[in-house]
Amino acid sequence: MTKKPDQEALAVVPEGKYAEVGGGITIHFHDDGEAKNGSVLFLHGSGPGASGYSNFKGNYPFLNARGFRTIVPDLFGYGYSDKPEDGAYDMGDLAKQTLGLLDHLGIEKVSLIGNSMGGAIAIRFALDYPERVEKLILMAPGGLEERDVYMQMKGIRTMIANLGKPVDRDSLRETFKLQLVDQSLITDQIIEERYQILKLQPKGVLGRLRVDNQAERLGEIKAPILCFWGVNDNFCPVSGAMTIAERCADSRTIMLSQCGHWVMVERPELFNETTARFLEGSLG
Repeated sequence: MTKKPDQEALAVVPEGKYAEVGGGITIHFHDDGEAKNGSVLFLHGSGPGASGYSNFKGNYPFLNARGFRTIVPDLFGYGYSDKPEDGAYDMGDLAKQTLGLLDHLGIEKVSLIGNSMGGAIAIRFALDYPERVEKLILMAPGGLEERDVYMQMKGIRTMIANLGKPVDRDSLRETFKLQLVDQSLITDQIIEERYQILKLQPKGVLGRLRVDNQAERLGEIKAPILCFWGVNDNFCPVSGAMTIAERCADSRTIMLSQCGHWVMVERPELFNETTARFLEGSLG
């Protein structure tokens, strides 16, 4: 079910640990730091060559230094985790696998950090398992609109169009130019990380993902929420920021000018410090 990473991949995306999370599914994850101030689980977005490490390598060490244990998994279908060869999977499935990982690690309550698809999973987890959630940090989460709205976004259209092209670094670079306003941040290292993971990714995995519109249920979430959104986002419409602000009972939303879909990459200092303060309870 899973292609094993080769030495080329391991040279740029390190291997962590593995856990069976139910249903015969094995999830790969990194587990760092001590939970002096609590535990934080990162949930990455979808897309070609996505993995937890590549998404959040510039963020989780900062939280480790602030006294948090960080869990950074590769979601089902991505990175070094198991990958479906057929069938569909939805937010409920991925939230349940997240619960299985927490149970495997013996973590009762956790704060969740999710961007894009990972943000949609974090929302679903908070809806399905509210007793396990401390706080939510969302970065341009998906699952706040109907599918046809997302299909009109330039980044989504480009990503889907490139799925039919040969797997190469140039097509990845074309897609990632739409992720960030600052093009200098699309480094050769990021492209290589994504390329090596993309070689392990089965064709059609993106098409098997079902992301429900969860906007109508946001009012059920009682956990405190911190939301980031780049106003130049080409993947998730920025109107979602107002949806979070209006419908969530306890939320703070930060909108960033000259910033795209990857807030944690484009504004790492602001994201890291603000997130740490929110988790510590010192953000006003």
